[in-house]
Amino acid sequence: MIMAYPVNLKRQKDGAILATFPDVPEALTEGESVNEALTEAHDALVAALGGYINERRAIPPPAKAKRRQRLVFLPPLPAAKLALYQAMRDANLTNVALGRRLKITEAAVRRLIDLDHRSHIGQVEEALAALGKRLVVEVEKAA
Repeated sequence: MIMAYPVNLKRQKDGAILATFPDVPEALTEGESVNEALTEAHDALVAALGGYINERRAIPPPAKAKRRQRLVFLPPLPAAKLALYQAMRDANLTNVALGRRLKITEAAVRRLIDLDHRSHIGQVEEALAALGKRLVVEVEKAA
């Protein structure tokens, strides 16, 4: 799954640009310019999705962008961590159970799905493999 969420940008009466995500309503922010709003939107999206993990909620899949919407792409490590978390949910697997499979502690599993923790991508890839998933990275020309 490509982890890119459509964002709505709307100029406010005070001139600021409001950024909202239809798929992740908790992620909202603003900036003085479109570029600043998009930068802030990226941070707001990662923070909101981290909240989904903390609250043990399902990660909403990104919808296809509609006309006038831009896409905010998640960086590879947070995207991989979100995929791991969702795979664990889909398999009804606890942190402790995944830790047993990987021969690591529950705390180590918690760090693997913590979007603020700087895990090694190889560790996340190994955890995904233990759930029958494969991490695929794609590079494309920037817009």
